[in-house]
Amino acid sequence: MKPNVLLICTDHWSGKMLGCNEHQHILTPTLNQLAANGTLFNQAYSTCPTCIPARRSIMTGTSPETHGDRIFKEHEKMPKNLITMPQVFRDNGYQAFAVGKLHVYPQRNRIGFDDVISCEEGRHHLGGGLDDFELYLKDRGFAGQELTHAMGNNHYTVRPWHLPEDCHPTNWTTKQMCRMIQRRDRQKPAFWFCSYIAPHPPITPITEYLDMYRNCGVDKPFCGDWAKDFDQLPYALKSRYDKFQTYTAEETRLARMGFYAQCTYIDHQIRLLIGTLDEEGLLDNTIIMFTSDHGDMLGNHNLWSKPPMYEWSSKIPMILVPQASAYDRCPHHNVDERFVVQEDIMPTLLDLCDIKIPESVEGISMIGEGCRDYIYSEHYECDLATRMIRKGDYKLIWYPVGNIFQLFNLRKDPDEMNDISKTDTENLEDIKKILADELYGSDMKWLKDGLLIGEPDKKYIPGTSRNLAGQRGWR
Repeated sequence: MKPNVLLICTDHWSGKMLGCNEHQHILTPTLNQLAANGTLFNQAYSTCPTCIPARRSIMTGTSPETHGDRIFKEHEKMPKNLITMPQVFRDNGYQAFAVGKLHVYPQRNRIGFDDVISCEEGRHHLGGGLDDFELYLKDRGFAGQELTHAMGNNHYTVRPWHLPEDCHPTNWTTKQMCRMIQRRDRQKPAFWFCSYIAPHPPITPITEYLDMYRNCGVDKPFCGDWAKDFDQLPYALKSRYDKFQTYTAEETRLARMGFYAQCTYIDHQIRLLIGTLDEEGLLDNTIIMFTSDHGDMLGNHNLWSKPPMYEWSSKIPMILVPQASAYDRCPHHNVDERFVVQEDIMPTLLDLCDIKIPESVEGISMIGEGCRDYIYSEHYECDLATRMIRKGDYKLIWYPVGNIFQLFNLRKDPDEMNDISKTDTENLEDIKKILADELYGSDMKWLKDGLLIGEPDKKYIPGTSRNLAGQRGWR
């Protein structure tokens, strides 16, 4: 029988936040072992570091230009002309099931899966009704209480989880995925998508996991010289301060503790997925991949959340463990330094299953010899727009409003502390040419005679956040 596939996706998990990637404070023992059991792709990025566009790329194997979203189009359906990964698996004899967050529209759209057991962060404004997690809480006698911890879905305030542990969305998602594996049709291979909503805020870890980091401690955020003077920031970064408040040192420490705690809880819960596969006799014939839609700045450079193009936001984890018979194609104890993106997930998994890759797919199989010279990443089309090129040791970030460029040598400066755009003009100009060739659509107004001209800077006028960045209430 063809191999099974378990694709595990998280939300807001930076590629920098792995013990196997030399992070000295976060506890990720399970993921460290998975990396040892397969290949860690150490230079993986999101081509649009925000939830919906990134997930469209994962599910279609295409770039934002092709699937049509580099903004965050909450009310837009998956393009009909693009076949989705679960549909390709089903067309080739697989059963395909998802548990957790799809973040599609309409919310109950299965996008090719046989069935979806959903946990969608209570997005009632999209008209999807109660998701399956909310229905579970209703059965448990906690109807409408999933968000009464009062922590915001886009804020970094912290408190321990307020309901029994089996009512925590991470715990619930794991249990439902384990049951889905157990309830499979044993005569067919399976594609399983386990999609956790954490560590995305609200930051409400299980108490015991928050206590782990009270004992272990966390690292402090860092801040580059270019980020210390607010008045010198690009307009797009200044505008983020309307949504994300300035936290005190103690609030920041607690935010990182809680965030790391949510990561470690997922890490430990993944052990139950692996244990279920093992007890069902499926582990050796199952491909396991771990990734995320994007990362989170977590206070570094005085920034929070996504979608800034700095490493903690744009870089994603990418771990691939092949079926036991395919280590010749994907070695264990291996670190691969090639540039990879979310568009590569679909062709990689299909390749390992010997399934023909659809012509619509633009990604490159990670288990082949193919590689890309650089990565292009983009977000927004308005005055908050940002564009990025990652090539060789360098990263170029461009803010069209103000026509501001930043250049970092990531080999010498992995935390992007020093902007060298004013001193390394040779590399700056070379990479700007690459960036200019990637522009399309509304971006063309920022280009003249092949040169990036952007548009005049804007004066930043502080705004308000009267709804506390989307705070939810009693349901």
